[in-house]
Amino acid sequence: MDFDAVRTFVAVAGAGRFQEAAAELAITQQAVSKRIAALERDLGVRLFTRTPRGAEPTIDGQAFLPHARELLRAAERAAAAVRPGRRPLRVDVIASRLATTGLLRGFHQAHPEIELDVLKLFDIDTAVGALRSGAIDASFRAVAMPGRPFPGDIETLRVLDEPLHLLTGPAHPLASAGSVRVAHLAGHRIWMPGITPGTEWAAYYADLVAEFALTIEATGPNLGADALLDTVADTPALATFIGAQTRLVWPAGHGLRRIPVTGPTPVYPHSLLWHRDNCHPALAALRDHLTATRTSLDGPGTGTPSWVNRT
Repeated sequence: MDFDAVRTFVAVAGAGRFQEAAAELAITQQAVSKRIAALERDLGVRLFTRTPRGAEPTIDGQAFLPHARELLRAAERAAAAVRPGRRPLRVDVIASRLATTGLLRGFHQAHPEIELDVLKLFDIDTAVGALRSGAIDASFRAVAMPGRPFPGDIETLRVLDEPLHLLTGPAHPLASAGSVRVAHLAGHRIWMPGITPGTEWAAYYADLVAEFALTIEATGPNLGADALLDTVADTPALATFIGAQTRLVWPAGHGLRRIPVTGPTPVYPHSLLWHRDNCHPALAALRDHLTATRTSLDGPGTGTPSWVNRT
């Protein structure tokens, strides 16, 4: 159905005259007549009766009028749902416990007037595809993997270099250490069942293993953070890596230790990704906020893979 014709019908019904409806719509009276005639042909009924006082809806016109108004309201709602600035900013954070969720929470606190839709997409290919299709406006990701740079229409901004911590149970040999040099972790079993081949975090930890001869095991099912914490707490031979800003809560009886890793400090590089043609006004506000609050990148004593995007 031609929405311009429907809008014209509603205007004529409200004004009672074709001439006044034409002035309201900023079109000619002839255009009004043509639109009404086309709508009447589509519906197969007469919508108006000409009278000395102007134009009055017929019985069919009166029956059609409330539906026509609802059609226009529905069209406006549909347009508002996708119109930049009128719909929520859609952001992918991978997981709710990661540091990037904290970054987004800080943005929301600074801009409570901006509505957010938070999504959790798993792998980088899905996220990039969603950015290119317009399904999301931004995504927090870590790195472009070796040999797989981001497409040219995807922009990136490094927003946080998050130091790694070693997480151990109370009986682990390193549990009492105030910090541990990354080279001293060679020979220790580091268990990370959440590492999935093909993901950017798998690429990051593979680089760490190659550079410092670490032993990272991804065996066994990934049953979630709670199961990981239970196992590390009860197994003196196991430890795991977590981000310094990753939010985890465990029972007091677990006695888990978070130990900073140094010499150099491995940092996990979080970046914001977006499509260069995305014009959502809140996206610019998000970038400005993250630029103003981001940590120092590639500082002394820190280390990231050579293929990490450094912009």
